[in-house]
Amino acid sequence: MNIEEYAALDATGLAEAINSGDVTADEAAELATDAINAVNAELNAVATGPFDRPLDYAAEGRFAGVPFAIKDLVCHAEGVPTRMGTRMLGDGVTPPADTHLMERFRAAGLATVAATTTPEFGYSANTEALAYGPTRNPWDTGRSAGGSSGGSAVLVAAGALPVAHANDGGGSIRIPAAVNGLVGLKPSRGRVPLGPDLDANALSGLAIEFAVTRSVRDAAALLDEVAVGYPGDRFIIAPPERPFAYEAGADPGRLRIALHTDAWSGTAVDSEVVAAVEEVAHTLEAAGHLVDRATPSLDWEPFLEATAVTWSAFLAESVAGVEAMTGTSAGPDNLEATTWACVQYGRGLTVLDLAGANALFVRISRTVGEFFGDYDVLLTPTTNYPAMELGYLNANDPDLDALGWTQRIFDVFSFTPLFNTTGTPAVSLPLGQSSDGLPIGVQLAGPMCSESMLLRVAAQLEAAMPWRDRRPAVHVTTV
Repeated sequence: MNIEEYAALDATGLAEAINSGDVTADEAAELATDAINAVNAELNAVATGPFDRPLDYAAEGRFAGVPFAIKDLVCHAEGVPTRMGTRMLGDGVTPPADTHLMERFRAAGLATVAATTTPEFGYSANTEALAYGPTRNPWDTGRSAGGSSGGSAVLVAAGALPVAHANDGGGSIRIPAAVNGLVGLKPSRGRVPLGPDLDANALSGLAIEFAVTRSVRDAAALLDEVAVGYPGDRFIIAPPERPFAYEAGADPGRLRIALHTDAWSGTAVDSEVVAAVEEVAHTLEAAGHLVDRATPSLDWEPFLEATAVTWSAFLAESVAGVEAMTGTSAGPDNLEATTWACVQYGRGLTVLDLAGANALFVRISRTVGEFFGDYDVLLTPTTNYPAMELGYLNANDPDLDALGWTQRIFDVFSFTPLFNTTGTPAVSLPLGQSSDGLPIGVQLAGPMCSESMLLRVAAQLEAAMPWRDRRPAVHVTTV
């Protein structure tokens, strides 16, 4: 197998090639390592690695031998240093055990060859941590890779890996998927394990773990592998009626779809982004679905303030944990300016402040739940714009306080955080392109535990509006 053949395969296709003997797992790992090294010089997406050899994995797993990477945040592997995007951790701390999700990745047969870059503690929609330097978008290296799963998305988009780990506390799977031309599924709260260190209450319930992929079928099959409950989990949600892998290609039936293209933040949405979403709406109508313009109501300013409270409390908690673990005191010398601002704000919050934010989130979730009583799917842009220029989200800007930084992020990424608040699933699909060739992501959201339905619609759109042959300027076949 050559690099062109390797890069053309999604994870399912590569697993089939390994299983059939067209390529060995060792050869696939060597191709992945060479590919990562080739593109990383331009893109800077690797936090640690590539490793000399892949981490151990189950040889009988569905994806046995398929090269893979984990994001350098939350999910971690025994013996692999983790830095979480912060200079506070220097060269990293080495965990003594896998997280539950890492166990599932190994059991699925995924051959982890690297860890990928993230913004500091994940609180940015860009990936330009001072700990690593800026990660660049392969479609245009002067533009953002998105965040916070930017490193993972870049390596998958550039053909170096078919799939990579990602997580999402406000859009961090969907945003980098959108700006890099990938599938980014954020599952329902509680669907994917966060233990043993965290649970479904992590980041007040906003945080979700999963991956970025090139195909809908990969997202479906991987979800089957990792959607597992563990003893002691505080929440166990309803399992699907049948494996998710069956849904990619299944008939979605005739659905009631709400179309919404105006930002809940009141900020501008690029005209090409709007046009891409409306084209998807026309495609869905042509497929027999009923499409109306409708949206759940969302009072943006209180929502933004509650988001700033929740994230700042989480950052203060996270930094306190790093201080206790390392004996290093946090401050402006080892934290980026906006992280430090959020930590200081978080340290001054009271239990009542956090309770008020959670109460607002409950009210919003009720409103959205009632909305999904009338509609099966909400169709929106994923981001207000295609990939922004590098530096637009400057996490080291000393002029931004916690609320100012939160507003800076969600003024241009205003369509994603609602579904972290509700805990409901949403997926970004690379269904559009701008006039200058940048990917445009389109978001489909549904009610709680509706991943099966979203995967059916996503696969229908993948067939009707295929993206498989699009490749960025920086790609393993051209570098």
